Amino acid sequence: MYGLTRAETGILRRLSTPEKVQRYLDDLTYNVESDGDTVRSPRRVMRDRTAHCAEGAFLAAAAFRIHGQPPLLVDLEADNDDDHVLAVYRDRGLWGSVATSKFSGLRFRAPVYRTIRELVMSYFEDYFNWDGDRTLRAYSRPLSLTRFDRFDWMTAEEDLWPVVEWLAEAHHTPLTRPATARRLPRVDRRSYQAGVFGAPKH
Repeated sequence: MYGLTRAETGILRRLSTPEKVQRYLDDLTYNVESDGDTVRSPRRVMRDRTAHCAEGAFLAAAAFRIHGQPPLLVDLEADNDDDHVLAVYRDRGLWGSVATSKFSGLRFRAPVYRTIRELVMSYFEDYFNWDGDRTLRAYSRPLSLTRFDRFDWMTAEEDLWPVVEWLAEAHHTPLTRPATARRLPRVDRRSYQAGVFGAPKH
């Protein structure tokens, strides 16, 4: 199926709910070794047992696809910080998401959000950089990975740079006005400590 081996398909079939997908991602080693130099396919993530946020989102999207959900991603755009990629899904018309992150608050969301904007705004308070600045600024619409089937995105041995470039170039909707963003207070100490708990730092 989709070029996957029987063993790979078996792994993804066992990830039958978003919660199971998130647990699988949480058990992986967060990929900081490559310093952003890899964009692994789901096949390579399963084999190497490591992923950064984009790689984790690709794996989650592959699991959703195996179970009949479209492989949708939402790109979160940040200022003075790394962007973040979510694998999003719908349940009874409501949006939820699965994600890999160094920061504890930027991962799973239950499907309770009526719109993508509502879902994205749930990440706002937890989206900060190492200096404690709130950095989330914009988001893309849900983008389907099916357009990259010609690159065999689920099984490719080559890095999936075209997907990352596509996410970066997609239209992003601003969340705040520049003047508002300039006045944002930094995250308080307790929230910061909770957000970076256990985080691997470059």
